[in-house]
Amino acid sequence: MILKFVAATRLRIAFQAIALIVFGATAIGSAQQPSSAPAQAQQPANPGSGQEAQEEESSSRRKAKPKDYKNWSFNVGGGGNLTYGTTTHFARGGGGVIAAGVARNYSKYFGFRLDFQWNNLPLRPAALQLAQAPGGSNHVYSFNLDPIINLPVSKDWGGYIVFGPGFFRRSGKLDSSQAVLGSSCNAFWNWWGTCSAGSIPINKDFLSEGMNQWGYNVGAGITRKLRPNVELYGEFRFEHGSHSGNTTDYRPITVGVRW
Repeated sequence: MILKFVAATRLRIAFQAIALIVFGATAIGSAQQPSSAPAQAQQPANPGSGQEAQEEESSSRRKAKPKDYKNWSFNVGGGGNLTYGTTTHFARGGGGVIAAGVARNYSKYFGFRLDFQWNNLPLRPAALQLAQAPGGSNHVYSFNLDPIINLPVSKDWGGYIVFGPGFFRRSGKLDSSQAVLGSSCNAFWNWWGTCSAGSIPINKDFLSEGMNQWGYNVGAGITRKLRPNVELYGEFRFEHGSHSGNTTDYRPITVGVRW
């Protein structure tokens, strides 16, 4: 009986020890669990994703700004002429102007412009009297290649300046003339350009003139925007051509559109 009592006592102590070990292990595990959760929560976010977001935002801010000018622009117009210089003595103002041009722009403010003009310079009655002619015609074809400086003033208004070399072709024709061939030239025949060695030529059609001249032009204009790509312009120029001391001077006033 004593042996049985001792065995039962040892068995009970062993079960109590096992239960104590299991309970202790459970308590330790439950105590360690909360400390691991904050550690996981404190892990930093992926640094790569934040950097990519910043790069995308900065790239969107650096979008290319659209150009505020056109590489090419064109213009057409018409108007009238005023004469000055020697030309005033033989041609009157009021003749018509037909103009067309194209410009290559390198910025909002600067470019190069090529213009063609047809300018009518009607002969004065005093010139026809010197020519002993009942009537006649006179006009100039010109080409001007100019730097153009654009001067924006507001959203709708602007201005520009042009200046540069020019080529002029002056031509005309008299209906008839009672002038005597071989006689001395007067001021009209010298300006007309058919005088030869101080006299009216015998072997040349002196009724027609055709003279090439080189010179320059200076002008300015104002613009008024009608549509986003269409402008109304008004322009005033000084035109001067010369050949062997013979000059052509006039001032065209032109109104037109450019786009």
